[in-house]
Amino acid sequence: MEAQILATVVCGLLIAVGIAGIVVPVLPGTITIGISLLVWAIALQNMVGWVVFAIGMVFVAAGMLASLVLTGRRLKQRQVPNWSILVAVVAGVVGMFVIPVVGLFIGFAAGLLLSEFARRRHFGQAVEASWAALKAVGLGMLVELGCAFAAGAVWVIGVLVQFV
Repeated sequence: MEAQILATVVCGLLIAVGIAGIVVPVLPGTITIGISLLVWAIALQNMVGWVVFAIGMVFVAAGMLASLVLTGRRLKQRQVPNWSILVAVVAGVVGMFVIPVVGLFIGFAAGLLLSEFARRRHFGQAVEASWAALKAVGLGMLVELGCAFAAGAVWVIGVLVQFV
């Protein structure tokens, strides 16, 4: 029983890190939640753990797929290439070290704008494309975050069923 409680606490912390990782891409995100649910199911060795794992993984997979599909579709509609997003991510990581707390977001936006300006050679079009890309990434992140919260809620319900 003590091992199950320890596994529950560790998995709860990992789920919290996974949820934070969706918003702060430097931390591992949705994958951490899925691994945590699997570890919890293995630690419990009962039906509750495996049902929580199965339902939680549906939410994890749905969140990852929806994020990729929604973001990719919107970026393709606005003709924003993947390398612009890559430049934005690198600029975001650099920004994270230059400006504490908000540097990731400022660096991402600035890198995206600069890469689009270099590609389009027109500031107005670069701003428009960058704004569309930021909204697409934000929407994908929001959907993934909602599904991660749902997976976490399933785990909390499983914890209540198991221990209460």
